[in-house]
Amino acid sequence: MAPDSLAICIRDLVVGFGPHVVIDHLSLDIRKGEILGLVGASGGGKSVLMRTLIGLLPKRSGAIEFPQAVNGSGMRRGVLFQQGALFSALNARQNVQFPLREAARLSPALLDEVANAKLEMVGLSAADGDKFPSELSGGMTKRVALARALALDPPLLFLDEPTSGLDPIAAGEFDALIKTLQATLGFTVFMITHDLNSLAAICNRVAALADGRIAAIGPLRAVLESDHPWVRAYFHGARAQMLHLEA
Repeated sequence: MAPDSLAICIRDLVVGFGPHVVIDHLSLDIRKGEILGLVGASGGGKSVLMRTLIGLLPKRSGAIEFPQAVNGSGMRRGVLFQQGALFSALNARQNVQFPLREAARLSPALLDEVANAKLEMVGLSAADGDKFPSELSGGMTKRVALARALALDPPLLFLDEPTSGLDPIAAGEFDALIKTLQATLGFTVFMITHDLNSLAAICNRVAALADGRIAAIGPLRAVLESDHPWVRAYFHGARAQMLHLEA
């Protein structure tokens, strides 16, 4: 695949802690403008992979390239951490403003204007910006965290379990929001999820992580046909059948 069609190119990546290897010579291409869903066993390395990609963990060996980066300056990346990870001492608007304060010199009035626009983009009001994290529902917390992740208009968005802790209705609404924003703004999404409905509803491709490597990848229908033991157990178990993934 041509480099200009890729958002991330990973080759032979190895990540570990002490003697324990978590990511074992993993290779993966993430296409520009797609929503890629990553699944794997709990403790199997999904978050380790994401944290390595965003620079929070060092790699032992291998290569991670961002072909969209310009002149070696890197690429803006938005991150929505699991449970939102909002700063409890800041209100919603100030949370959204945090990356703007770090990366741009804007007047207080312009900071408010941009933050309010981002809040409205994710379905919240300017008035919601005055609320502190303790005053937000689970769904609102996720939306504020998403607004913060999009504050700098990143071409690449990392989502760690974006619908965890949400009821089915709120989870479906959040999936629809991500899909709409991605279609409108054209950013690339790397999404860790255990939500089988999310995989079916919004992901262009699904990658299954097992034994430190990508065991299967492709459209959901193709991954369902994988004969890898863990992939079959994950997608063809009782829960998957209940959610009609095999229909």
